[in-house]
Amino acid sequence: MEPKKTGLYKIHQALGAKLVNFAGYWMPIQYRGIMEEHRRVRTTVGLFDVSHMGEFIIQGPHALDFLQLVTINDVSKLAVNQIQYSAMCYEDGGIVDDLLVYRLPEYYLTVVNASNIDKDFKWMQAHLIPEVELTNVSDNYSLLALQGRDSRATLQKIIPLDLSTLAYYWLIQGEVAGVPAFISRTGYTGELGYEIGFVPEYSEQVWEALMEAGKAFDIEPIGLAARDTLRLEMKYCLYGNDIDQTTNPLEAGLGWITKLKKGEFIGRDAILNVKKEGIKRKLVGLVTSNRAIPRHGYRIYKNDAEIGVVTSGTMSPMLNLGIAMAYVAAGSADVGTKVDIEIRQKRIPATIVQTPFYQVPQA
Repeated sequence: MEPKKTGLYKIHQALGAKLVNFAGYWMPIQYRGIMEEHRRVRTTVGLFDVSHMGEFIIQGPHALDFLQLVTINDVSKLAVNQIQYSAMCYEDGGIVDDLLVYRLPEYYLTVVNASNIDKDFKWMQAHLIPEVELTNVSDNYSLLALQGRDSRATLQKIIPLDLSTLAYYWLIQGEVAGVPAFISRTGYTGELGYEIGFVPEYSEQVWEALMEAGKAFDIEPIGLAARDTLRLEMKYCLYGNDIDQTTNPLEAGLGWITKLKKGEFIGRDAILNVKKEGIKRKLVGLVTSNRAIPRHGYRIYKNDAEIGVVTSGTMSPMLNLGIAMAYVAAGSADVGTKVDIEIRQKRIPATIVQTPFYQVPQA
């Protein structure tokens, strides 16, 4: 099947982006280069096309009850126009997906990972309760992520609302460059940033307006490869690498979004059992002793005993060190623990460190 095209496909082509089939869409992996794009976001501002992400509307008298059942965070705590990071779990506690839940005035909106759109929708449909309407509106949205310390100054030029009052994980609805949109103070880079959703036919208009507004800050288009290295420096999980159906939220370090006291939800009993028995492995951050790059699937050893496996790894563009996320045996997961990562048949020394790997400077 031919991959779908976002509303910015022609712009990506014109900019010389390296386009690949990612989760069923033609998406830009990089433009000028991963290192350069990563550092642009960390130093000024960058613009991402993330229109491949999935969006579902949940509405009806029992919409809240449904979301309480299928997600692990406490949706009842959301005020109107507030956003929540959450996840959905299978009955055995394995993770279906991680997602954002938006509480809008008339309904709830969830934003899910592009590779999981069909799977998530079918899973939610299978657990639907009466008086709830679930609609897949993924094709109705373009989504841009404007990220970096100068993102607010950039966006403020083309939006009439005062962005200084928009708090982290809250949203407003208004116009961006004259286009009706929702603007949420969210992102997956660790930097100050915004995600902007609107109907696809205005994609080029909004993109061009943001690029023009950001010229003073040397704004650049950023591909998905740099999005991956940026999230990894923050130790943000990537579904399919660091979390999946074989991992539970507690071992993945997502206990902070797992509200076991909110009442029944799918996977709760299994997660309670894990909490009672104690986790057997833990997701940790590793730094190599040299410039060797850890990759997904590389084995981890301590005193010649295999204790874990790398889930995500890269050369950190900001730290100039090999960094990785990995599951290791719980008894060997303390910060400061020395281990070895097997890289190309060689054992490379590494250390478990406090995360995030990169500390974003306070504005």
